[in-house]
Amino acid sequence: MALLQPAAGKRGGPAVVGHCVADHPLDNSVRSALLGAHAPLARTRGRAARYRTDVSPFAALPLDATEDDWADLAALVGPDEEIALTTVAPRPVPASWRQTFALPGVQMDGSGLDVAPDPEAVVLGEADVPEMLDLVARTRPGPFRTHTRLMGTYLGIRRDGALVAMAGERLRPPGWTEISAVCTDPAFRGQGLATRLVRAVGAVIRDRGDVPFLHAAADNTGAIRLYEQIGFTLRARPHFTALRFTGPEAPVPGADRDRERTPAAPGPVG
Repeated sequence: MALLQPAAGKRGGPAVVGHCVADHPLDNSVRSALLGAHAPLARTRGRAARYRTDVSPFAALPLDATEDDWADLAALVGPDEEIALTTVAPRPVPASWRQTFALPGVQMDGSGLDVAPDPEAVVLGEADVPEMLDLVARTRPGPFRTHTRLMGTYLGIRRDGALVAMAGERLRPPGWTEISAVCTDPAFRGQGLATRLVRAVGAVIRDRGDVPFLHAAADNTGAIRLYEQIGFTLRARPHFTALRFTGPEAPVPGADRDRERTPAAPGPVG
Protein backbone atom coordinates (compact mmCIF):
# COMPACT_ATOMS: atom_id res chain seq x y z
CA MET A 1 0.00 0.00 0.00
CA ALA A 2 1.35 3.39 -0.91
CA LEU A 3 2.02 5.27 2.32
CA LEU A 4 3.55 8.48 1.03
CA GLN A 5 1.57 10.70 -1.30
CA PRO A 6 3.68 13.64 -2.53
CA ALA A 7 2.11 16.95 -3.36
CA ALA A 8 1.74 17.77 -7.02
CA GLY A 9 4.61 19.60 -8.67
CA LYS A 10 8.21 19.15 -9.66
CA ARG A 11 9.46 18.89 -6.05
CA GLY A 12 7.01 16.18 -5.03
CA GLY A 13 9.25 13.22 -5.84
CA PRO A 14 8.29 9.57 -5.89
CA ALA A 15 5.98 7.85 -3.48
CA VAL A 16 7.32 5.36 -0.99
CA VAL A 17 5.76 1.93 -0.87
CA GLY A 18 6.27 -0.08 2.30
CA HIS A 19 9.92 0.25 3.37
CA CYS A 20 11.46 0.75 -0.06
CA VAL A 21 14.17 3.34 -0.40
CA ALA A 22 13.07 6.59 -2.05
CA ASP A 23 15.27 9.28 -3.53
CA HIS A 24 13.55 12.44 -2.28
CA PRO A 25 15.29 14.12 0.70
CA LEU A 26 12.00 14.59 2.57
CA ASP A 27 11.25 10.87 2.50
CA ASN A 28 13.90 10.45 5.23
CA SER A 29 14.25 14.07 6.28
CA VAL A 30 16.13 13.55 9.55
CA ARG A 31 18.80 11.38 7.98
CA SER A 32 19.08 13.70 4.96
CA ALA A 33 19.75 16.61 7.32
CA LEU A 34 22.21 14.72 9.53
CA LEU A 35 24.28 13.62 6.54
CA GLY A 36 24.10 17.07 4.94
CA ALA A 37 23.85 20.57 6.39
CA HIS A 38 23.70 19.31 9.98
CA ALA A 39 26.71 16.99 9.81
CA PRO A 40 28.56 19.20 12.36
CA LEU A 41 25.76 18.44 14.84
CA ALA A 42 25.67 14.70 14.11
CA ARG A 43 27.07 11.49 15.50
CA THR A 44 27.17 8.61 13.05
CA ARG A 45 28.02 4.93 13.10
CA GLY A 46 27.69 2.83 9.97
CA ARG A 47 24.44 3.96 8.35
CA ALA A 48 22.87 5.13 11.62
CA ALA A 49 22.91 8.79 12.65
CA ARG A 50 21.67 10.97 15.47
CA TYR A 51 21.87 14.55 16.74
CA ARG A 52 23.94 15.52 19.74
CA THR A 53 21.87 14.98 22.88
CA ASP A 54 21.92 18.70 23.72
CA VAL A 55 20.58 19.58 20.25
CA SER A 56 17.73 17.17 19.49
CA PRO A 57 16.41 13.70 20.36
CA PHE A 58 16.03 12.81 16.66
CA ALA A 59 17.93 9.91 15.16
CA ALA A 60 17.66 8.20 11.81
CA LEU A 61 18.14 4.92 9.99
CA PRO A 62 17.97 4.12 6.29
CA LEU A 63 14.47 3.30 5.07
CA ASP A 64 15.72 -0.25 4.38
CA ALA A 65 17.31 -0.61 7.85
CA THR A 66 18.95 -3.95 8.67
CA GLU A 67 19.81 -5.61 11.99
CA ASP A 68 23.30 -4.14 11.66
CA ASP A 69 21.83 -0.65 11.30
CA TRP A 70 19.75 -1.08 14.47
CA ALA A 71 22.88 -2.33 16.29
CA ASP A 72 24.79 0.74 15.11
CA LEU A 73 22.00 2.99 16.39
CA ALA A 74 22.08 1.22 19.76
CA ALA A 75 25.79 2.00 19.99
CA LEU A 76 25.00 5.70 19.57
CA VAL A 77 22.46 5.98 22.40
CA GLY A 78 22.76 5.80 26.15
CA PRO A 79 21.23 2.91 28.14
CA ASP A 80 18.40 5.02 29.52
CA GLU A 81 18.09 7.51 26.68
CA GLU A 82 14.95 8.09 24.64
CA ILE A 83 15.37 8.87 20.95
CA ALA A 84 12.85 9.90 18.30
CA LEU A 85 12.50 8.42 14.82
CA THR A 86 10.45 9.73 11.91
CA THR A 87 9.40 7.02 9.47
CA VAL A 88 7.25 6.90 6.35
CA ALA A 89 5.35 3.92 7.74
CA PRO A 90 5.05 1.97 10.98
CA ARG A 91 7.70 -0.72 10.99
CA PRO A 92 8.70 -3.56 13.32
CA VAL A 93 11.04 -2.61 16.13
CA PRO A 94 13.67 -5.14 17.27
CA ALA A 95 13.02 -6.83 20.61
CA SER A 96 15.99 -4.98 22.13
CA TRP A 97 14.10 -1.67 21.74
CA ARG A 98 11.01 -0.50 23.62
CA GLN A 99 8.56 1.89 21.99
CA THR A 100 7.53 4.58 24.46
CA PHE A 101 5.52 6.87 22.21
CA ALA A 102 3.90 6.80 18.78
CA LEU A 103 2.14 9.59 16.92
CA PRO A 104 0.79 9.82 13.37
CA GLY A 105 1.87 13.03 11.70
CA VAL A 106 1.68 15.11 8.56
CA GLN A 107 4.47 16.58 6.48
CA MET A 108 3.55 19.79 4.68
CA ASP A 109 5.23 21.39 1.66
CA GLY A 110 5.62 25.17 1.90
CA SER A 111 6.32 25.83 -1.77
CA GLY A 112 3.20 28.01 -1.81
CA LEU A 113 3.91 29.87 1.44
CA ASP A 114 3.64 33.65 1.06
CA VAL A 115 6.82 34.66 2.91
CA ALA A 116 7.54 38.11 4.32
CA PRO A 117 10.11 39.53 6.75
CA ASP A 118 8.58 40.95 9.92
CA PRO A 119 9.88 44.26 11.27
CA GLU A 120 9.10 43.24 14.85
CA ALA A 121 10.84 39.86 14.68
CA VAL A 122 14.30 39.65 16.26
CA VAL A 123 16.96 36.97 15.82
CA LEU A 124 17.30 34.89 18.98
CA GLY A 125 20.76 33.87 20.18
CA GLU A 126 22.61 32.27 23.07
CA ALA A 127 21.52 34.95 25.56
CA ASP A 128 17.87 34.24 24.75
CA VAL A 129 18.03 30.48 25.40
CA PRO A 130 16.59 30.60 28.96
CA GLU A 131 13.54 32.51 27.71
CA MET A 132 13.21 30.20 24.70
CA LEU A 133 13.25 27.14 26.96
CA ASP A 134 10.71 28.74 29.28
CA LEU A 135 8.34 29.55 26.41
CA VAL A 136 8.68 26.03 25.04
CA ALA A 137 7.99 24.53 28.48
CA ARG A 138 4.76 26.52 28.73
CA THR A 139 3.52 25.91 25.17
CA ARG A 140 4.96 22.45 24.28
CA PRO A 141 5.51 22.87 20.51
CA GLY A 142 7.83 19.85 20.38
CA PRO A 143 11.36 18.82 21.40
CA PHE A 144 13.61 21.78 22.19
CA ARG A 145 16.90 21.53 24.06
CA THR A 146 19.67 23.81 25.27
CA HIS A 147 21.43 23.88 21.88
CA THR A 148 18.51 23.31 19.51
CA ARG A 149 19.01 26.86 18.28
CA LEU A 150 22.20 25.68 16.52
CA MET A 151 20.00 23.94 13.95
CA GLY A 152 19.20 27.25 12.26
CA THR A 153 17.77 30.74 12.62
CA TYR A 154 15.20 31.39 15.35
CA LEU A 155 13.07 34.52 15.38
CA GLY A 156 11.03 35.93 18.24
CA ILE A 157 8.59 38.71 19.06
CA ARG A 158 8.79 40.52 22.38
CA ARG A 159 6.22 42.49 24.34
CA ASP A 160 7.47 44.80 27.11
CA GLY A 161 10.82 43.04 26.82
CA ALA A 162 9.43 39.52 27.31
CA LEU A 163 9.62 36.81 24.63
CA VAL A 164 6.00 35.97 23.78
CA ALA A 165 6.26 34.14 20.44
CA MET A 166 8.92 32.38 18.38
CA ALA A 167 9.56 30.10 15.43
CA GLY A 168 12.70 28.76 13.82
CA GLU A 169 14.49 26.30 11.57
CA ARG A 170 15.01 22.66 12.46
CA LEU A 171 15.75 19.93 9.86
CA ARG A 172 17.69 20.94 6.75
CA PRO A 173 17.54 18.23 4.08
CA PRO A 174 19.16 19.31 0.78
CA GLY A 175 17.06 22.07 -0.79
CA TRP A 176 14.57 22.22 2.09
CA THR A 177 14.34 23.67 5.61
CA GLU A 178 11.79 22.74 8.26
CA ILE A 179 9.94 25.45 10.18
CA SER A 180 9.57 24.35 13.79
CA ALA A 181 9.13 25.45 17.43
CA VAL A 182 6.19 27.66 16.42
CA CYS A 183 4.73 28.81 19.73
CA THR A 184 2.97 31.75 21.36
CA ASP A 185 2.46 32.60 25.00
CA PRO A 186 -1.22 31.81 25.80
CA ALA A 187 -1.81 35.41 26.89
CA PHE A 188 -0.88 36.66 23.42
CA ARG A 189 -2.67 34.17 21.19
CA GLY A 190 -5.22 35.31 18.63
CA GLN A 191 -3.03 38.20 17.45
CA GLY A 192 -1.52 36.42 14.43
CA LEU A 193 1.99 36.35 15.90
CA ALA A 194 2.64 32.71 14.94
CA THR A 195 1.58 33.29 11.35
CA ARG A 196 3.82 36.36 11.10
CA LEU A 197 6.79 34.40 12.41
CA VAL A 198 6.17 31.45 10.08
CA ARG A 199 6.20 33.85 7.14
CA ALA A 200 9.32 35.58 8.49
CA VAL A 201 11.22 32.32 8.98
CA GLY A 202 10.02 31.30 5.54
CA ALA A 203 11.62 34.45 4.15
CA VAL A 204 14.97 33.49 5.71
CA ILE A 205 14.66 30.04 4.14
CA ARG A 206 13.76 31.37 0.70
CA ASP A 207 16.62 33.88 0.82
CA ARG A 208 18.98 30.92 1.23
CA GLY A 209 17.42 29.22 -1.80
CA ASP A 210 15.59 26.49 0.13
CA VAL A 211 11.90 25.57 0.26
CA PRO A 212 10.05 25.62 3.62
CA PHE A 213 8.31 22.54 4.99
CA LEU A 214 7.00 21.49 8.37
CA HIS A 215 5.67 18.61 10.42
CA ALA A 216 2.60 18.53 12.65
CA ALA A 217 0.65 15.95 14.60
CA ALA A 218 -2.11 14.51 12.44
CA ASP A 219 -4.72 15.28 15.09
CA ASN A 220 -3.68 18.94 15.36
CA THR A 221 -6.37 19.90 12.89
CA GLY A 222 -6.48 23.55 13.90
CA ALA A 223 -2.79 24.08 13.13
CA ILE A 224 -3.02 22.09 9.90
CA ARG A 225 -5.96 24.20 8.74
CA LEU A 226 -4.00 27.38 9.49
CA TYR A 227 -0.95 26.12 7.60
CA GLU A 228 -3.12 25.26 4.61
CA GLN A 229 -4.61 28.74 4.66
CA ILE A 230 -1.16 30.34 4.34
CA GLY A 231 0.03 28.12 1.51
CA PHE A 232 1.23 24.77 2.87
CA THR A 233 0.03 21.56 1.20
CA LEU A 234 0.00 17.99 2.49
CA ARG A 235 2.93 15.99 1.15
CA ALA A 236 3.10 12.90 3.36
CA ARG A 237 1.81 11.20 6.51
CA PRO A 238 4.89 10.16 8.49
CA HIS A 239 4.94 8.45 11.86
CA PHE A 240 6.81 9.79 14.90
CA THR A 241 8.10 7.16 17.32
CA ALA A 242 10.06 7.41 20.57
CA LEU A 243 12.24 4.44 21.52
CA ARG A 244 14.54 3.29 24.32
CA PHE A 245 17.24 0.66 23.87
CA THR A 246 16.66 -2.05 26.47
CA GLY A 247 18.86 -4.88 25.18
CA PRO A 248 22.39 -5.88 26.11
CA GLU A 249 25.35 -3.82 24.98
CA ALA A 250 25.19 -3.52 21.22
CA PRO A 251 27.63 -5.82 19.37
CA VAL A 252 29.99 -4.37 16.81
CA PRO A 253 28.50 -5.56 13.49
CA GLY A 254 31.79 -5.13 11.58
CA ALA A 255 35.26 -3.67 11.92
CA ASP A 256 34.41 -0.88 9.51
CA ARG A 257 31.82 0.39 12.00
CA ASP A 258 34.42 1.08 14.67
CA ARG A 259 35.02 4.45 13.07
CA GLU A 260 32.22 6.28 14.85
CA ARG A 261 32.26 9.94 13.83
CA THR A 262 31.74 12.74 16.35
CA PRO A 263 32.64 16.28 15.28
CA ALA A 264 35.37 17.85 17.38
CA ALA A 265 34.09 21.39 17.39
CA PRO A 266 30.47 21.75 16.28
CA GLY A 267 29.18 25.27 15.79
CA PRO A 268 26.11 27.14 14.61
CA VAL A 269 24.45 25.95 11.45
CA GLY A 270 22.15 27.99 9.27
